[in-house]
Amino acid sequence: MVFGKNVIIYDLDETLYGKNKEFSDLLDKTMAETLVYDLGLKMSVQEAKELVTKSYKMYRDGGEIFYRDYGIDNKDLFKAYHLRKPVEKIIPYDNLIDKIEKIPADQYIFTASDRYASEKILKHLGLFEFFKDKYYSVEDFGVFKKNKSAKVYEDFCKKINANPHDAIFVDDSYSNLKFAKEAGMTTVKIYYNNNSSGDKEYIDYAYKGIESFFDDILSLKIA
Repeated sequence: MVFGKNVIIYDLDETLYGKNKEFSDLLDKTMAETLVYDLGLKMSVQEAKELVTKSYKMYRDGGEIFYRDYGIDNKDLFKAYHLRKPVEKIIPYDNLIDKIEKIPADQYIFTASDRYASEKILKHLGLFEFFKDKYYSVEDFGVFKKNKSAKVYEDFCKKINANPHDAIFVDDSYSNLKFAKEAGMTTVKIYYNNNSSGDKEYIDYAYKGIESFFDDILSLKIA
């Protein structure tokens, strides 16, 4: 058990692998290229990229401005973007699977990536065999986001036959963790620069990178 809980549910993107400015910038460019080249948005890639970055800062979703103001369909962008997602540029942590295999809890992944991209990412990280029957995308629940309501977290727990109060949700996104907490989960914020979660009552624990979270568990400090 961890924090007295039997289940750990991880976000995938920028939680089970690190976050840096260069990769975030590449993702913004990739979404802009998807909008322009695949979905026919009438602007330059650079203009679209600037709006993607703005949208992410405003809404924690790089596509939200385009859904609201440019008539882009959420589902169309979701599918087309994940076909382009530059998974090969992700830098895996060393020996992460060795730590995950030792964690004293049932472990799952719940991601806002689609299943196609999720499988590619997990294989790239060396985690696919461990999670092959235990990873789920928002699309499995008929939605494309995790930061709209607590219902998708409740539905996820029903899917894996877990009580939310017996589960920990680990994510780098405040907005996702807010709704996970509303569903009844214990929440762990993964951060990369400064910990700014101190004033957020829905954050139970915060760790600088997923490795520090695992190291604490495996050293029995919080198990």
